[in-house]
Amino acid sequence: MIEAHQITKRFLTTKAIEGIDLRIDPGKIYGIIGENGSGKSTLLKLLSGLLHPSKGSITINGEPVTRQSASTIAYMTDFDRFYPYFKVSELVSFYESQFVDFNKNKAEDILDFLAIDHEQKLKHLSKGNLGRVKLAVTVAREAPFLLLDEPLSGLDPMVRESIVKGIIQFVDFDRQSLVITTHEIRDIEPLLDEVIIIHEGKKLDQQRVDDIRMKEQLDVEGWLKRRTR
Repeated sequence: MIEAHQITKRFLTTKAIEGIDLRIDPGKIYGIIGENGSGKSTLLKLLSGLLHPSKGSITINGEPVTRQSASTIAYMTDFDRFYPYFKVSELVSFYESQFVDFNKNKAEDILDFLAIDHEQKLKHLSKGNLGRVKLAVTVAREAPFLLLDEPLSGLDPMVRESIVKGIIQFVDFDRQSLVITTHEIRDIEPLLDEVIIIHEGKKLDQQRVDDIRMKEQLDVEGWLKRRTR
């Protein structure tokens, strides 16, 4: 599991994250939700070891999270940072050379599912198709934790839900967990086990989706609006 205890992250005088406790258990799908600028992406970078907390601690299976935790955590950034002259197939080969848990056959199957031309150069892809490629190479890793930062960004609203539902079939929930940050709540709500609200850098609430529906008589978006008023 991933555990965060009272983590705070400052950038100079600005607090991006403040006093967050968090636990990510195996075999679940978590949604980290909140308005733009609430600290969702910063939190995901902290959990993945790309950023170090100013205060507090983060562990994965009891060991401190560092940049070396990439062997356990597959992280999909919200930025497009690839070699633009690579073909899609060359990016797949590059990932295979960098991560021992990368499943090339799975990557190719996901790309086929997403209707991506393997021989297309990355610089010629639309924003939406580049997002699909990022999703494919991240989910193709066999890491215990998959952290996806705004995976629906740039995708056509008409296909978001079907793409995410399709991608889920490539995740082994007997030994993997999925954490998604998004503000496109309606498109991923049917998939989520738990949701975490981040508001102005703080964890406002964390609930099971079934409890929100049964106890609050709300969908996740309605619950978010009520909790952030």
